[in-house]
Amino acid sequence: MNDSGGVAGPASGQTSHAHRLRGLAVTGFIATLAAMVATTLAAALAQAVGVDFEVPDGGETIPLSGFAVVTGFFSVVGIVIAIALLRWSARPAERFVWTAVSLTAISLAPPFLSGANTATTAALLGLHLVPAAVMIPTLTRSLRTRTD
Repeated sequence: MNDSGGVAGPASGQTSHAHRLRGLAVTGFIATLAAMVATTLAAALAQAVGVDFEVPDGGETIPLSGFAVVTGFFSVVGIVIAIALLRWSARPAERFVWTAVSLTAISLAPPFLSGANTATTAALLGLHLVPAAVMIPTLTRSLRTRTD
């Protein structure tokens, strides 16, 4: 029985589940936009204080738009992971934190391997942590509210 006195059938449960997934996706996409803006602003600030973002392996400078695009892409990957865990895990928030923190730690390796100067390497490390600081708590909180 649902609150209206009628019997809740399978369609009701499916609607609720779809609503939870959709809510998580919307929250994730808003957080993605925030992470993209925060990361791009942090990269612009780093450039303003003299970080050149030149990666010797190829000799190119990473453009500000590149930070936004990569942040957006990997943030969407995080949303997909969160949705999958909400769908198939008994403890999605805990598993998401473990997965996201592990992937963030792994993402810190490439700046060290890039051959860039110390300032660029340090800035790239920080720029990996900025979107993680936005996405991980937001998606974790959203997962918790959808599983309570």
